[in-house]
Amino acid sequence: MTNHIHLVLQAGNIPLSHGMQNLSFRYTRWINSREGRNGHLFQGRYKAILVDNDNYLLELVRYIHLNPLRAGMVNDPEDHPWSGHRTYLGDETLPWLTTEWVLGQFWKNLTLARNGYRTFVLDGMEEKHRPEFHCGGKDTRILGDDRFMEKCLAGIKNLPVRLTIQEIAAKVCCEYGIDEATLKAPSQQRVASEARAVIGWLARENGCATFSDVGKFVCRDVGSISSAVRRLTDRLLDEPVLAKRLQTLQTGVAQLGNFEA
Repeated sequence: MTNHIHLVLQAGNIPLSHGMQNLSFRYTRWINSREGRNGHLFQGRYKAILVDNDNYLLELVRYIHLNPLRAGMVNDPEDHPWSGHRTYLGDETLPWLTTEWVLGQFWKNLTLARNGYRTFVLDGMEEKHRPEFHCGGKDTRILGDDRFMEKCLAGIKNLPVRLTIQEIAAKVCCEYGIDEATLKAPSQQRVASEARAVIGWLARENGCATFSDVGKFVCRDVGSISSAVRRLTDRLLDEPVLAKRLQTLQTGVAQLGNFEA
């Protein structure tokens, strides 16, 4: 769209936040390079809704592909260049877009499936704004019937305990070659300062702890941790080595335990 995007993503074993952070960083870096600019491209954190594919996925795909029509940007969904719609129809190729499941709901034969999909999308052209696709259902994180919601919420309740700051700090200290005492020392040693910022960044990205909690652990006030994480985030766009380091740490932290609800 003109100032935001909608994505339908199938998440696997890697937490969604990892993939979104990687996508946002790479796309922002590409745009900045192309436009000769710097700084952030996206404002705020993304919103995610877990969707029951059996009851809602087809309608959601249609709803997203018809968004440009509702916004008055085009008169035909096939005319919108920034959409996967033409790939579903076989008129364009996007190597990263998987269309088999959606098309398979219409017909086994690919040509007939595409025709069925086209008819399905066109039948929804008079459809108005659907708030459930923006805000979820009874639980704003989930869109599905009661059985689907109960299954998802039961899975959340049965998740292992989230990682602690101590576990994240241990991983970061190992990466930076320092011990916990150095991390908490009052000196402004550059390596320790960056390590503290990384701990705060990882805690925020994975919802493990607040900046206040991180500050208490590393013997710093919440303001200094918040500022350090902001400076670190700004550096990611211009320092690919640092970005790669954080990506490696993020993967390592994910392997320690499942903390993504």
